[in-house]
Amino acid sequence: MKREALTQKLLVLGVDGMDPKITRKFLAEGIMPNLQKFIDKGSAREDLSHLGALPTITPACWTTLATGAYPGTHGITCFWRQSPQSLDAVVYNMDSRNCEAEQLWNVTADAGIKTLVWHWPGSAWPPTSDNPNLHVIDGTQPGSVNMGVAQLDWEKIIVANEEITELQYAPKVERPAGTGCMISDLSAITEEKEPTTDMMELWYGEAAMTGSEIREYIMGPENMEMVIESIPHYDLVNSPLKDAEGWAAAPADAKEFTILTSDGIARRPALILKNAEGIYDHIAIYKNKKAEKPIVVLEVGKMVSGIVDDINKEGVLKPACRTMKLLELSPDGKSLKMWISNALDVAQDKLFHPKELLKNVVEHVGPVQPVSLVGGEDAYLVENVYEPAWDSYSQWQARALNHLIKNQEYQVVFTHLHNVDCAGHMFWHLAKNLERWSYTDPEVNQNFIRKFYIQTDKYLGEFLHLLDEGWTIMIVADHGLLVGEEFPPQIGEYGGMNVQVMQELGYTVMKKDENGNNLKEVDWEKTTAVQTRSNYIYINLKGRDAHGIVDPADKYELERKIMSDLYSYRYKGQRVIGLAMRNKDAVVLGTNGPQCGDIFFTVDEGYSRLHGDGLSTVEGAFDTSVTPIFLAAGNGIKENFKTARTIRQVDIAPTIAALVGVRMPAHCEGAPIYQILTEEF
Repeated sequence: MKREALTQKLLVLGVDGMDPKITRKFLAEGIMPNLQKFIDKGSAREDLSHLGALPTITPACWTTLATGAYPGTHGITCFWRQSPQSLDAVVYNMDSRNCEAEQLWNVTADAGIKTLVWHWPGSAWPPTSDNPNLHVIDGTQPGSVNMGVAQLDWEKIIVANEEITELQYAPKVERPAGTGCMISDLSAITEEKEPTTDMMELWYGEAAMTGSEIREYIMGPENMEMVIESIPHYDLVNSPLKDAEGWAAAPADAKEFTILTSDGIARRPALILKNAEGIYDHIAIYKNKKAEKPIVVLEVGKMVSGIVDDINKEGVLKPACRTMKLLELSPDGKSLKMWISNALDVAQDKLFHPKELLKNVVEHVGPVQPVSLVGGEDAYLVENVYEPAWDSYSQWQARALNHLIKNQEYQVVFTHLHNVDCAGHMFWHLAKNLERWSYTDPEVNQNFIRKFYIQTDKYLGEFLHLLDEGWTIMIVADHGLLVGEEFPPQIGEYGGMNVQVMQELGYTVMKKDENGNNLKEVDWEKTTAVQTRSNYIYINLKGRDAHGIVDPADKYELERKIMSDLYSYRYKGQRVIGLAMRNKDAVVLGTNGPQCGDIFFTVDEGYSRLHGDGLSTVEGAFDTSVTPIFLAAGNGIKENFKTARTIRQVDIAPTIAALVGVRMPAHCEGAPIYQILTEEF
């Protein structure tokens, strides 16, 4: 069918993890005025929701948004694909070459519409069309643009004090309590200890990005994401602080300290300086003491972004962008604390197509800004570093997108921002006073959630002007985020193979050491099934799996027994499994097919983690849910309109297709949201 377009320009504003239920709470509080303007100008359900795909996992849902197909159809069914070599190993899956459904941006590009895809984490990179109308930036990981490939140096906390006698450096400190006070002896925190799983290595590490197998066992609570990610990771530098000496031009009353960069091998001297009133209130960082101009000047409490300095990486100097903040400085200049972000290679264009896009953005907007990954249970770091760093990045992204929209003549733009979801994995679970985190203040963390929604509203407001310029704008999310009602049972964790529940039920057997303790090695001669990749259980099947022991003739009855045992399983006296069904039956949820397990299950409401293990209708504490947001405004969309229709995630792509007048993606399983369109069908 040939159809006239209802709009000539369309922008998708994707906000990962944005939950309509808590959004309505904040709208009622009046702290999201920009979103309210979009609502008044456009169409949505009364509750602002749409029904997300399953599993409620970032790459699966964003790929559904891009294709209009269910995960069982498009094949991106988790962050990971099951390794063909072994049931206990996975392979990184945020790779468009694994997507088995056509993406809508290929359709628009083929239709002669200039299209930009910006950091869409699921089936976007590498580009799957060579049409010159298609431009793509990143999409290899959640987080921020270039996070997976451009990082040259880690985040750092620098402490300088007159009591410190020698320069000390501790890489990637793990401290559940955060930076705390100045530490004069770093040896106590750098001693060799039991290694902790680093989720960032799993997501962005070399093995993940090259498609190598990743084998991770979730053995106990200490391996679970909410526990792991409560631990900040940063380099810690302790520096002596003394009167300035040997500088080309330093005031007589200046004091000096030293910053270590480039994994501790490069030194940057810094001066502590007075203001006109004679109070020490700012610092200046130099490449060396002979330099006439500083790299940057920092005032107390003010974050500065876009700072470019050379990083020594394996003997090669590379310009890198950092953000910095002087957190504390005593008025007498006797002590200070500051934060330095990770360093991103300014010239890293590996994930820009065409590569000229990076140069364009850097020249007109500034280099790609880093974000922070520290905070967790440390409210001080969340408030002073994590949230403002994401705010700075969000505003940079808004400026970059507005620049490209204005100057590159794009007609369709797909965008993704990961601030809410990244914060959710950092501290959302602390917003209810569960026993495990009884030492944290839930109200403090609830207010942090508010700050991230205020931050998001500010970001969305940067695009309101486009409605007056003939653009149609959609605001969507992949899923929402829960504040959990209970610490979750150890099943459904997406970071690896979940051991405990399946071991208790007798299906997964681990080898033992001489003391009877579990080893991190599966006893395949006794293991009949494993649970891996959030919602999937695999039978250890003869003829299919490398170590298979279950006869295919027994598979059906074994599945029946596993599902029965799952429903009977109790955690704190309660049933925790919501649904369990065979692969063939999971077609009703869109989670069937060769990239899904033999059994698909969900964790029941009340025992879900942040997202990923339950239905997209699950609700949690502090007015949160796993449901994703949807609203649209602009040309082709009814103004100030509410629909009662159940909007499904597979409906978003065909609605965009109808609006811009192109065919439906080849594997699309949804239908346009006719009710919100100005044209009757």
